[in-house]
Amino acid sequence: MIFDTHAHYDDEAFDSDREELLRTMVPGGVGRILDMAATPESLEKVVEIAESHYFIYGAVGLHPDEAGKLTDKVCMQLRKLLERRKIVAVGEIGLDYHWDVWPHDVQAEAFRKQMLIALDYDVPICVHSRAANLDTFEMLTDMYGSGRGREAIRKGVIHAYPGSLEQAKIYTEMGFYLGIGGVVTYRTSKKLKKVVDGIPLKHLLLETDCPYLSPETKKGERNTSLNLHEVVRAIAEIKGVTEEEVEKVTWDNATRLFL
Repeated sequence: MIFDTHAHYDDEAFDSDREELLRTMVPGGVGRILDMAATPESLEKVVEIAESHYFIYGAVGLHPDEAGKLTDKVCMQLRKLLERRKIVAVGEIGLDYHWDVWPHDVQAEAFRKQMLIALDYDVPICVHSRAANLDTFEMLTDMYGSGRGREAIRKGVIHAYPGSLEQAKIYTEMGFYLGIGGVVTYRTSKKLKKVVDGIPLKHLLLETDCPYLSPETKKGERNTSLNLHEVVRAIAEIKGVTEEEVEKVTWDNATRLFL
């Protein structure tokens, strides 16, 4: 079975057929899903989806494009939601210098505050980093490479891993996992394939970011967790192992990190 560690089934792209689609997941080989909040409006919706489906869990946090909306009230809401049994992580949080919706210092402060909340509740983080590799790396190293962050047992995952093999090795040594999704199936994704080849399977997680980042064969279409079979196949080919081994090891990794 597959564990999709980063999905957005709260997204409006699923409004027309969400329940019908989710009923196909377990029969389709997807045994667990982590649904990821991104906006203030999505927080309660993620909780509702997680608590109404036995195989779905939730993560709560604000995406860097929403960083300026992380008020004290929202921080208190995150803390309250993290007391719910099905909410197992803080995410999607991080830095995004591609869209630059908010100034970098605002993004950094929101990222820092949410990491501290995760440490207070001893839950992992799900990190978004786009066009911000160096600053993301420095902030994670500062927070988790020393001080109380060093003691955190479950640190988190770098979503849609964007960096180099050298940086990946440091992240995994720190205790982070790397999220691998549809991009690994692209013919042009040579850097990511090098990372997947060079990092042991025990440090990788499967993810979709659905409805985004569909695999090569479905580019331009709405992504779903069922497409992770293509990602499994690509990883198995790169690493020279069976698809069953990819599913088992990544399932165990995700269970260890989130549950």
